[in-house]
Amino acid sequence: MIKLVAPFAVLLLSTACGPVSQAEAERQCFARAYNAAAPRGEVVVGVSNGKPVGRLELGVSSDFLMGRDPSAVYDSCVFQKSGMPPSRPLYSRADWKG
Repeated sequence: MIKLVAPFAVLLLSTACGPVSQAEAERQCFARAYNAAAPRGEVVVGVSNGKPVGRLELGVSSDFLMGRDPSAVYDSCVFQKSGMPPSRPLYSRADWKG
């Protein structure tokens, strides 16, 4: 029984790491390119039980810190995930706002 489990586990793991479709890679990599364009954050200020409260969240990607161009990040990410270049450049996408 153990001899059958090991090959099955290897097959399962290898398919989980396999390439994804070009469209799925573009969807996943769009978020990475968006985060490479600028730091992202949120500020929340309010009053709770008569006392002022606040919260600050800040997210900075390593791509942004390294000064990488979001379009280059997008291109390499899509190619890495799907084995194909993006169907269109990042900056020509209607949903890109950087």
